Amino acid sequence: MILIAGPYKSGTGGDPELMRRNLKRLEQAAWPVFEAGHVPMIGEWVALPVLDSAGATGPNDPLAEQVMYPTAQRLLQHCDAVLRLPGESRGADQDVAIARERGIPVYTSLDQIPRA
Repeated sequence: MILIAGPYKSGTGGDPELMRRNLKRLEQAAWPVFEAGHVPMIGEWVALPVLDSAGATGPNDPLAEQVMYPTAQRLLQHCDAVLRLPGESRGADQDVAIARERGIPVYTSLDQIPRA
């Protein structure tokens, strides 16, 4: 399983449309990761439904701080690598730091990911 990390909320000013575009950009990497024989994972795929089920109004809700980054941290305990996409993102940088602490690979482009 490879966590796809990059900007989601960063640089959006909380604009839902910009966050949607960022998520779409992250999701564009999912097929190439899958095609290489891996399971792609994006933290928001898990965190956003968790937020919704907790009654939060979305990623700008105060509850998001308790869910968004912790979800990625928990997922990283099960991931075999991280694909860090370009763009400024505190959360993605945290994902990379956790991956390095765990000693799992951090890829910065799709062509670096080995075929499974």
